[in-house]
Amino acid sequence: MSINATFFAQLVVFFLLVIFTMKFVWPPIAKALDERASKIAAGLAAADKAKAELTNANKRVEDELAKSRNETAARLADAERRGQAIVEEAKSKATEEGNKIVAAAKVEAEQQTIKARETLREQVAALAVKGAEQILRKEVNAGVHADLLSRLKTEL
Repeated sequence: MSINATFFAQLVVFFLLVIFTMKFVWPPIAKALDERASKIAAGLAAADKAKAELTNANKRVEDELAKSRNETAARLADAERRGQAIVEEAKSKATEEGNKIVAAAKVEAEQQTIKARETLREQVAALAVKGAEQILRKEVNAGVHADLLSRLKTEL
């Protein structure tokens, strides 16, 4: 192996190439790599932040849903209570109205009973007079015997 001038020339060219690469080529590549790394780090940080915000938003949504469910349940319970109160009020009004109708019917039945008794008394008195006429075979004057007939009506 012989070391000759070409080896030294190649060695000089290699070192010049290394110096040129370190001075002019490597800094832009390193700068681009650093910028890329910072962009990736910023992107990862933004992704973590967005993930945390999404978790918070999901929690707020769940809280709002639970709140609206509770409100809905409370409103339904309130509506059911109001409905029951209305039904109870209607029942009491219906019972009261029914009692009034029954009382009116009782009063009317009592009046009709009294009226029927009066009519029956008059008919019995008329039958008694006819019976007495038949027995006595002569006509009884109702005007003359009005006092007797009225006593007979009251006794019946």
